[in-house]
Amino acid sequence: MIATIEYNSRKYKIDLSKPLDISIAIDTSKENVNAWYLDDPKIYPVSEGDWTGSVKEGADVNFNNIQFNPHSHITHTECVGHITEKVYSINKNLEKFFFLTEVVTIAPEQIENKDFVISKKQLQYALGNKKREAIVIRTIPNLSDKKSMRYSNTNPPYLLEEAAEYLKEKGIEHLLIDLPSVDKEKDEGKLLAHNAFWNTKGAIRMRATITEFIYVSNNIKDGTYFLNLMIAPFENDATPSKPTLYEII
Repeated sequence: MIATIEYNSRKYKIDLSKPLDISIAIDTSKENVNAWYLDDPKIYPVSEGDWTGSVKEGADVNFNNIQFNPHSHITHTECVGHITEKVYSINKNLEKFFFLTEVVTIAPEQIENKDFVISKKQLQYALGNKKREAIVIRTIPNLSDKKSMRYSNTNPPYLLEEAAEYLKEKGIEHLLIDLPSVDKEKDEGKLLAHNAFWNTKGAIRMRATITEFIYVSNNIKDGTYFLNLMIAPFENDATPSKPTLYEII
């Protein structure tokens, strides 16, 4: 099914029958992606007296509880409410769901013989003069074990504050990355990249979002796509999401 999308007075065509899913699901049948020092997610049938919500155990339906944290266990999209005292909901602030997007691949560079980071210079090189609403950052190495990585206490790569500031100045509204956070794992609560991207020291960018824990297959080439940023309707700072790319034809 071919759809036409108009953006900045220009028309683009995409094939809706060929989605490129870049999300990571919760899958308790195997080792699940995990961060922030929490136990693994749980999916289990409701039990009430002699009744268990499992067809295998004699029920008419499967009726499961799901226990998880969006920041720790699944691809998720968050708004500024993630870091503010005042409660803001991603479900209320994300009002559009299709965005012109650039997929870029970046090799985090080591600083001070310690941390691996994404710098402003790297993003400037990757984006050039392109004007985009969203950016999808794939880091390398890009192995499939990102879908089951145990990130706690590993000091993963992160964005420098200058990099997040650059994306804000560039007009990027939606930042997607294949890491557990845009910030350093242990940074004394500074959250420099989060704060810079959402401009918390000025006019807060309420509609801007950060999506973490994506996985961009190596079969997906760098370049321009349309992004469908689908979210679950949770009134919370963050919610599970299913970002999907569509090639422009």
